[in-house]
Parts: sequence; structure tokens; C-alpha cells
Amino acid sequence: MTKNVRKTIETLKREFPGKGAVELDRPEDVLLATVLSARTRDEQVLKVYPKLRAKFPKLADLAAAKTYDIEKPLSEIGLFRAKARAMKGIARALIAEHGGKVPDTRDALVALPGVGRKTANCVLCYAFRKPAIAVDTHVHRVANRLGWVRAKRVEDTEQALMRLIPRDLWLHVNRVFVQFGRNICLPGRPRCWKCPVARFCAFPNKTPKP
Repeated sequence: MTKNVRKTIETLKREFPGKGAVELDRPEDVLLATVLSARTRDEQVLKVYPKLRAKFPKLADLAAAKTYDIEKPLSEIGLFRAKARAMKGIARALIAEHGGKVPDTRDALVALPGVGRKTANCVLCYAFRKPAIAVDTHVHRVANRLGWVRAKRVEDTEQALMRLIPRDLWLHVNRVFVQFGRNICLPGRPRCWKCPVARFCAFPNKTPKP
């Protein structure tokens, strides 16, 4: 199994060499954009995030802003009111507790407002290049279809993948599985006929070319 796991990830790395959608230049941008991405397509996040930072270029600006002013540039995405509160809370916490810097440990990250384990793992991977496996709906679906895990909960999938995948590959899992899940291993009807790792996949209902 471990041999096929490595072959699968290495193959997907070659097929999907692009950066992750929230793989931005600064740790605070990775953090804030990932929080905004909850239940929201990355394309929408990348559309509104520049507007947010144009209005509030510094963490201090976000921390001092009225919540309803933060809501305005975020109004095109889901849960924008809760996310506006999170933006303000994160900015205030970073300034008060971390000297305005994003912490690089999972425990410190999940202590921030609106930051869960998936977001923390994205920040560790994309901002600090620290091995972590960020499991979203795409990673969860792909891992189960491949037969690597049999889990209903995202949290269980993450723990199973940490046991299965060699640590030197952890940094690549979210990036390649998300791209793979959006382009080929789709929810509902995957495009198995064009899958580059079909030979390693345990999914029993492979779809033929239409």
C-alpha cells in the first residue's frame, strides 16, 4: 500500500504542478484567505480578498475596524458576517498575543478566532512549509475513493492519512488532491476515464468515457 501511495502522490504532483489557491505570499494572507474559504469556492475568495486588504491593508486596520465595515467587501461570499467577525478577532489576537505575527504551531493557530484544524494545517503547509495534512471535502472524498481510508468524518480521514502517507509527502497532499478533486475525481460522477492514477484506485464504480 505505501508503495502505491507514494506513486499516486508523485503522479498527481506531475499532473497538477500549480500552486494551491490559498498559497499566497505572506502567512497572514494564507491564514485570512483560508478562513474565508470555508464553504466558499476559492475563486470567490480570491475575488473578494484583495478588496478586503485594499480597504484594510494592515492588521491594525482590521483590528480597529467596525465589523459592519469588514462585512462590506466580503458580502459576496457565504457566511460573510461570521467571517467578518473572525477577521477582526484574528487581527486583534495576532497583535495582542503574537506581536502581529502569525504563529507557526497548530496549537497556537487553532486558538485564534474562526481557525479550525484544517485551516491551521493549511497555514503550516503553505505559509511555513511544515508537514501537515489539511483535509477538506476534496481530500476526504479522494482519499476514501482511492481506498486509503474508510471514514465518514474529516477528522478521522486526517488521522488515517497521517498514519498511511510518508511524512515527506504531507506537504503535497492538500494541493494536489484539491486540484485533482476539482478536475477529475469530481463529486457524484468522477472522470475515471481520464484519471492518471486509476490503476492505483480501489473505487469500484469507475465511469467510462461518455
